[in-house]
Amino acid sequence: CKSCMCYYKQILCVFFQSHHWLVERKKNSYVLLHSSRKTFSNVKVSISAQWTPSAFQQNGSTSSLSPGETWEENKLFADMGEATLFLGALDSIFLFSYAVGLYISGVIGDRFNLRYVLSFGLCGSAVTEFVFGTLTEWLQFYNVYFYCFLWVINGLLQSTVWPCVVAIMGNWFGKSGRGFVFGLWSACASVGNILGAFLASSVLKYGYEYAFLVTSVVQFAGGVVVFFGLLTSPKEIGEDTDSQRPLISDDEDELCDEYSIQQRDEEPEPQPKAIGFLQAFCLPGVIPYSLAYACLKLVNYSFFFWLPFYLSKNFGWKEVQADRLSVWYDVGGIVGGTVQGLISDLLGKRAPVLAISLLLAMGALVGYSHSPNNQLVNGALLATTGFLIGGPSNMISSAISADLGRQEALQNSQEALATVTGIVDGTGSIGAAGGQSNAEGIKSSPYFILLSFSN
Repeated sequence: CKSCMCYYKQILCVFFQSHHWLVERKKNSYVLLHSSRKTFSNVKVSISAQWTPSAFQQNGSTSSLSPGETWEENKLFADMGEATLFLGALDSIFLFSYAVGLYISGVIGDRFNLRYVLSFGLCGSAVTEFVFGTLTEWLQFYNVYFYCFLWVINGLLQSTVWPCVVAIMGNWFGKSGRGFVFGLWSACASVGNILGAFLASSVLKYGYEYAFLVTSVVQFAGGVVVFFGLLTSPKEIGEDTDSQRPLISDDEDELCDEYSIQQRDEEPEPQPKAIGFLQAFCLPGVIPYSLAYACLKLVNYSFFFWLPFYLSKNFGWKEVQADRLSVWYDVGGIVGGTVQGLISDLLGKRAPVLAISLLLAMGALVGYSHSPNNQLVNGALLATTGFLIGGPSNMISSAISADLGRQEALQNSQEALATVTGIVDGTGSIGAAGGQSNAEGIKSSPYFILLSFSN
């Protein structure tokens, strides 16, 4: 209707013309984090070959990559199958440590300055990924236990980011219009995946270590920018928090020409007391959505970690082609999160939108498992699947988590947003971790059927 269109036009105006736009720019921190996280997924074929001397002999490309005696001295695995299983184990290790870290980071985020926690996670993760993917290759140092240790540390460091950025967005935006705004903003993960795919594919010909180098350097720079330039709450500049006022007031002009920041006349209120972990876990809706997200994230992250590998191995496409084709899943997720968030705002309810999308996603998964060896058809199916799976995933991890962390049961007296976000995303990561060790099964239709039932 016309009034709804005017309302969301006002939301967009406020989003880009006020301090909200500043916070939107800072969401680039999660774009950079996901681009570096996606790098590991995009180079799995190359990195497994690097760890497997026999793979080079079969491809006849040993001489172009490194002296044969070097591979014999430093080999980790006898064949590609063993290397692939280890890659799946690394994914599970990362997600389990990420899940544990989320439970802790959410509590930390509600008790310490979000800017410090966020910048520490970004910079620390960037250094860890540089050591994992670049420094070890430059030094020709290959060790299974060292890789596992680094990936545990990486999971813990990356876990600090999402609860912090959701808490910051929750501080700046009220519940009115939150589904649309968070659906649009949470596309930062998918944008990061796309950026990571193109960055990795552009330098992959020089070696997988340069893909890690580029993304880790950019992420570290983003962490520095966050440390010196992020506003974590309107209270830092004397404004009311948006959880205490509507996103758009009734008397604001439709074209946003008269928009002005609402200033506080009185002294800032004291910081709300942080809620306890168990108390946050028992808030209404937290457990059901956490369990639902555990199933959904298993499906979403199976695509995230293994889609380029699947496209390359199943259809015989070059790794660069597979990396770039995989972005269509994220394109679908961007559109899905935005559209479904808007619909949930108009309905005033989130659950019906999620339920319908996930039911349709079951059919999309089964259909994709029978995709022909055609890049155009495959890309269309990926976009559809991403719309139906990535959209709900973005909503639960952002808008719904913010709703749960700002619900009326807290009576605006306690801080729980980061803690609740950590619980929801942490439980989801535990569910996702359970499916990553079964990497070999992604080549078969039964694996997609299993994903559809999980969905």
